[in-house]
Amino acid sequence: MPLFICGTPIGNLEDISLRVLRLLKEADVIAAEDTRHTKKLLSHFDITTPLVSYHEHSGAGKVAKILELLKQNKAIALVSDAGMPLISDPGEELIRACVERDIEIIAAPGPTAAVTALVLSGLNTGRFIFEGFLPRDAKKRAAILSSHIDEERTAIFYEAPHHLKETLRHMLDILGDRQVALARELTKKFEEVRRGSISELLADPNEPKGEHVIILSGVRGLKQKLEQAWQELDLDAHMAIYLEQGLDKKAAMKAVAKDRGVSKSEIYAQAVRCNQRQEVGCHVL
Repeated sequence: MPLFICGTPIGNLEDISLRVLRLLKEADVIAAEDTRHTKKLLSHFDITTPLVSYHEHSGAGKVAKILELLKQNKAIALVSDAGMPLISDPGEELIRACVERDIEIIAAPGPTAAVTALVLSGLNTGRFIFEGFLPRDAKKRAAILSSHIDEERTAIFYEAPHHLKETLRHMLDILGDRQVALARELTKKFEEVRRGSISELLADPNEPKGEHVIILSGVRGLKQKLEQAWQELDLDAHMAIYLEQGLDKKAAMKAVAKDRGVSKSEIYAQAVRCNQRQEVGCHVL
């Protein structure tokens, strides 16, 4: 029998799928991150399938036990406390062991806090990167955040309430005052999504409650603002900035084009049109 990876609700129990309910009922054993937590879910849906614990501190022996059950043709359903297993939750070692032994793995998708927060954030959802929890080691944390200095994709982080403001301060120090969304209690009665700049959200005097998803904007929005600011400057003044630095006209025109987010040929064409109309501030060529 295969190993079934089953996504469970992140809050609202109505988000569980009919397929996951069936698999949990039909499984011979459910491998759960916290059996006490999963018992509450099973009890709500009148499911009596036996449970075994499988969490981040489970050693090789527990993996071997689950593999033995699979070899005995037992159907095993893997669940975490909430959401999709393996997404900042245990399961990688078990899945890797199944792959190495050619044991079939089937995923029954469910909700994830990361994607739920992303679509509520109001930030760019076209391209994103998931970082999960940042390491507590200061150097490692700074290295990961520094890798986002030129990152255009929206970034998703998880953070505990007692570390949230510290993490936001580190983001502000390393990445500048970007737009963020802070989401908590997703799909629950007191769901909350706060949006704004990092500095604005840090100014909130209230102490954070509950685990948060941090949605951090990429640099694309910042680049667009810079491009707009440059475009509001006339070509002569913009060119003068680079000519004064010692660049020749060709190199300066290339730099101006990059600032404005257009091709060098477009800058040249603008200069030609400007000169033809004999407008003030048109001496680029």
